Amino acid sequence: MTTQLEPDPTIEHLLRDLAPQVLGVVARRHGDFSAAEDAVQEALIAAAAQWPVQGVPKNPRGWLYHAALRRLADHVRSEIARQRREEAVANEVWAEWAFVPPPTTEVDVDNDDTLALLFMCCHPSLTTPSAIALTLRAVGGLSTAEIASAFLMPEATMAQRISRAKASITGSNVPFELPGESERAQRLAAVLHVLYLMYNEGYASSSGGTLQRTDLSNEAIRLARLLYALLPKDGEVAGLLALLLLTDARRRARSGPHGELIPLDEQDRSLWVRDEIAEGLRLLSAAFSRGTVGAYQIQAAIAAAHDRAESTDTTNWREIESLYDMLLRISDNPMVALNRAIAVAMVEGPSAALAIIDTLDADSRIAGHYRLDAVRGHLYERLGDLTRAVEHYRRAAERTASEPERDYLTGKALGVARTLSDTSSPVKNVRQM
Repeated sequence: MTTQLEPDPTIEHLLRDLAPQVLGVVARRHGDFSAAEDAVQEALIAAAAQWPVQGVPKNPRGWLYHAALRRLADHVRSEIARQRREEAVANEVWAEWAFVPPPTTEVDVDNDDTLALLFMCCHPSLTTPSAIALTLRAVGGLSTAEIASAFLMPEATMAQRISRAKASITGSNVPFELPGESERAQRLAAVLHVLYLMYNEGYASSSGGTLQRTDLSNEAIRLARLLYALLPKDGEVAGLLALLLLTDARRRARSGPHGELIPLDEQDRSLWVRDEIAEGLRLLSAAFSRGTVGAYQIQAAIAAAHDRAESTDTTNWREIESLYDMLLRISDNPMVALNRAIAVAMVEGPSAALAIIDTLDADSRIAGHYRLDAVRGHLYERLGDLTRAVEHYRRAAERTASEPERDYLTGKALGVARTLSDTSSPVKNVRQM
């Protein structure tokens, strides 16, 4: 009987740090991203199995590089044998592929390789889910099984998604290099968007029985830190990292002991992580000082306004409303408009917010979304229109795919319905009198 070792967090973290470095060197050397990615992934799996038992080698990067190249050479040798192209054994290409340096080799790491990997994984030819999956595997160093678990998908399905993504990269003939300056600016927006979506899925899972998937949100923060280390002067890169930190600081207070959702106004703010808030505020201040303001910086400023407040009542909602106005001017996003409506409700009252939300029903991008009903339920409850509040809470609960959110909304509907029943019952009214 064999005993399976528990994963070593130190080794896992080291492997994730080294994964893009080694993949970058291998892909740059051989020019075949798909084959290089497969080889490095196999090397990572071998390291995860051997290092906890045998110890981390003195040169872990060289060990991974050696293991990946050995697998590439084995693959080429197998292909050559299968295709009976014995003559290729002697040519220069094979000689180049067949050379496998020893594990002690010092690997010449180029930080731009990691950046090139990020841009490649977020290529416009890929769908967003494919880009996220490929980024997690190629840059994050996660196994297919880990990514499948994070997305609540069968491993075989995720393997197919990643395989199709790599085939798409190959079919697009994307060179393994940093794009030019003008294209880089355009592709950087896609990279930031992928990291943003990855974090959001981890912070507020859109489906399933878990409110949060911290492996996804932690990985998004790690990759955002990596990107910031590579591009420290870019205001939006700093803005995104600040946004993730300022939001993540509230994560522990966002769920109860049984995984239940705790809304912002009911959270124990002593659980908020002050170090993350302080780091986020420093990043945001430095980003604003560069003079250009982007969408991630504004969202970070909104998160900062919440983090600085001691309670919902002392939150500067006028500032938040103004920031959402700025955000809407540069980002035509109905979800931003919905969030602005919440700020308007706190400044001008629920009726003003409901009028804004009514206009969103005509926007096909958000019409029918459960959050419209969830916010309406809250606003009608504040207005004292409990019948409508129950109706919208129930409708929102039916439409969300997140089980913790469904439980929360169902609980709200039941609670308001109970209040409505108590206030309309003659017997109860007599007793209260």
